[in-house]
Amino acid sequence: MSKPSILLDFGLLKTNQAFRAVFCARFISILALGLMAIAIPVQIQALTDSTLLVGLAVTLAGGGMFAGLLMGGVLADRYERRRLILFARSTCGVGFVGMCLNAALPEPSLTAIYLLAVWDGFFGAVGVTALLAATPALVGRENIVQAGAISMLTVRFGSILSPAAGGLLIAHAGVAWNYGLAALGTLLTLVPLLRLPQLPPPEQPREHPLKALAGGFSFLFQNKVIGMVALIGALLTMASAVRILYPALAGSWGVDASQLGFMYAAVPLGAALGAFTSGRVAQVARPGWMMLLTAIAAFIAVGLFGLMPWYGLALACLVAFGYLSALNSLLQYGLIQNLTPDAFLGRVNGLWTAQNVVGDALGALLLGAMGAFMLPAMTSTGFGFGAALLGVVLLLVMGSLRRVTRSEPEATLQPAVAQTSGK
Repeated sequence: MSKPSILLDFGLLKTNQAFRAVFCARFISILALGLMAIAIPVQIQALTDSTLLVGLAVTLAGGGMFAGLLMGGVLADRYERRRLILFARSTCGVGFVGMCLNAALPEPSLTAIYLLAVWDGFFGAVGVTALLAATPALVGRENIVQAGAISMLTVRFGSILSPAAGGLLIAHAGVAWNYGLAALGTLLTLVPLLRLPQLPPPEQPREHPLKALAGGFSFLFQNKVIGMVALIGALLTMASAVRILYPALAGSWGVDASQLGFMYAAVPLGAALGAFTSGRVAQVARPGWMMLLTAIAAFIAVGLFGLMPWYGLALACLVAFGYLSALNSLLQYGLIQNLTPDAFLGRVNGLWTAQNVVGDALGALLLGAMGAFMLPAMTSTGFGFGAALLGVVLLLVMGSLRRVTRSEPEATLQPAVAQTSGK
């Protein structure tokens, strides 16, 4: 039997109609969100001339997203998932329409922008969580990593193309057009999503939403493998906050603003390369072991980034970090989707995704605090090598994760499930 290609297999788009519908909807959604991502800060800056108020919008949207991920996990385990996805997408579209109407006013309301940013962050997160919980049923658990890689590649390319188009649109037509096209694009995603089959939630006893959420936390902490996967994901997300050091580090290499932009593009480029060459990730015999090794290597790349004497080598370190992080994320995704019982898929996916929001904020806070006492290069190096050392410690102590195999039986999770459900 010939070895599978290292390149990503796109065959799932041809053979699976439901995944094809999700792919089309996701790509349209990424383009719409990219138009929004650049329009909101540009509009607030023009209205207030305050970077603090621009940052407040990002913070509020992130808070709405965090709450939506937690609530969305509970809802996805309780209600029909297809209906929940459609409801969340429609509600986001309504919020974008509100943004467009507000921008068209002679004096747009800053309060309305903030409220609608929270609105869209919340309901967008609810839809994402429901879709993540539904993915194993749509593609089959054996195709989870392949589906995740295709989705990651879509997100990366869309994230590169859409903001650039959004900037041109603002320059020639104004932010109202960005909001309007974002609303249209979001509502268009309903067309392919209507083709999805019914996605009923697993049968389980009704309980208070807070108790259900607590059950998700209990499962995450009681199940050693899933909990350790989430911990590694949080650490890698913290490391990605190294981007806050880019402007300060650029001076040491004598680069201008255009070259600084390449630094911000380097990690997404590496992630896109990682997704495109992830054809064999699903075949890794010991995914937990590989996940720990790629995490340590990614941390080392961050440490080396601060030591590089030349700009080109620094970019190579960032590309390497993006590449290794992408492979690690796919391994995380495969383990979580394959080893989490259906009854907990919504809540665990919500919590796993929420750690991205929290990890990024904590990483930025920690790197910023270190940067107040250390040179930027020393901050990056100290953080990266410190995280790598922690990764080595985790590699030594996380025996359960190291021993997980590709064919790990779902039965290994039953003790944790039983404890969580009180059986």
